[in-house]
Amino acid sequence: MKKLFCILILLSPLMAFAQQNEDKSFPLDYTWKNIGNAGFSADAAKYISIAVSPAGQPYLAYQDFGNSEKATVMKFDGTNWVYVGSAGFSAGTADYTSLRFSPSGEPYVAFEDYGNSYKATVMKFDGSNWVNIGNAGFSAGSVACTSLAFSPSGQPYLAYTDYGNTGKATVMKFNGTNWVNEGIAGFSEGGAGGMNLAFSPSGEPYVAFGDGMKSNKATVMKFDGTHWVIIGNAGFSTGGAGYTSIAFSLSGQACVAFTDIANSYKATVMKFDGTNWVNVGNAGFSTGRSDYLSLAFGLSGQPYVAYEDWGNSYKATVMKFDGTNWVNVGAAGFSGGEAQYTSLAFSLSGQPYVGFWDFGNSYKATVMKYDSVYMGIDEHRQLQLSIYPDPVSALLTIETPATPAKSQLSIMDVNGRQLLTRQVTESKTQLDISNLPGGVYFVKLTNDRNVTMGKFIKQ
Repeated sequence: MKKLFCILILLSPLMAFAQQNEDKSFPLDYTWKNIGNAGFSADAAKYISIAVSPAGQPYLAYQDFGNSEKATVMKFDGTNWVYVGSAGFSAGTADYTSLRFSPSGEPYVAFEDYGNSYKATVMKFDGSNWVNIGNAGFSAGSVACTSLAFSPSGQPYLAYTDYGNTGKATVMKFNGTNWVNEGIAGFSEGGAGGMNLAFSPSGEPYVAFGDGMKSNKATVMKFDGTHWVIIGNAGFSTGGAGYTSIAFSLSGQACVAFTDIANSYKATVMKFDGTNWVNVGNAGFSTGRSDYLSLAFGLSGQPYVAYEDWGNSYKATVMKFDGTNWVNVGAAGFSGGEAQYTSLAFSLSGQPYVGFWDFGNSYKATVMKYDSVYMGIDEHRQLQLSIYPDPVSALLTIETPATPAKSQLSIMDVNGRQLLTRQVTESKTQLDISNLPGGVYFVKLTNDRNVTMGKFIKQ
């Protein structure tokens, strides 16, 4: 029943760093291609969650049918997909896997833990083994729709549909010893389906969900330091909203993508303009029904949405908003077969990756990337960046041995949001970062040959 609540209740009418590819002059030079082999997992893989490490490697977490439906994480080493630690490392079946990286580069996975009474568990890979963060099964009751994120200061947070609190929304954070509630548990007015968590650039946690008290329409709430408050109106979508996915634009504007029941179950994206939620482009812009929506922003600030595309034989499609219209990124329906649990992330150089449950390859995991037909997969090559002082309070200096023409320097937060950019031609650059909140940040230098990464702490 709980699976239906999280995934289906909002959908059934019967229920009440190289050149950024989006700037490329010759888009025909680009195509969707497999990262490693298609269907690389040992067996069927559900609850796909993709993330890119600070070193530029794509990682994939999933429920592993080759290992008693437990959690497994794999990474692409430049040639092959290899296991991160042991396959099937969770105590029992793992649903709703959610993968993120800590500021120090450690992969964390959250999931509904069948081995611990269907409660929430978060684990990290410490370089040798997967270990629990706090207690396993730390939630008050069983959970669904687990969504993991890190605050700008590097603290892990988990949002979920909380069956210990009548299916309402709960967010917890790890204080270094225990998982504690952020605000009150079960803070939504009614049931919260399709929970999704993200942090604003100013460091506030936001959640988006289908609101059971508003006919399953979309609602967004944030924690203001004391209470969870509604952003705009509760239930702001025209009709019910499924597969809600929240992300922030480079300017800090909250955006939500969802399956729009009022528009024939097609994809809709809305943004908060400071007063109201308004459509980004047309509502219901996809060709047909869209499921498993995943929203992310490209390095140039354009929103992208990946989804299972019913208008193209249930295959994977990615679209982006070009400022006027939603347009396909490459071919619509680019996967070999039906694609479910689509999950979107960007490489360090700006190419979109999509991971999915691949019906065209025995229901195994596949990851594809939109890239130049002339480029190799292993695009990430390291140069040395000198970043000082570290920690820094105001003026940051960044040096590199050589800076080719057309280089772009970017500052990103721990969630990959690009906060500051500058075109650079000299080997030494100084940036005023006094307005950034305290926390861990990443520096990325991108040019036509290399992607170079570093990090620093803002006091």
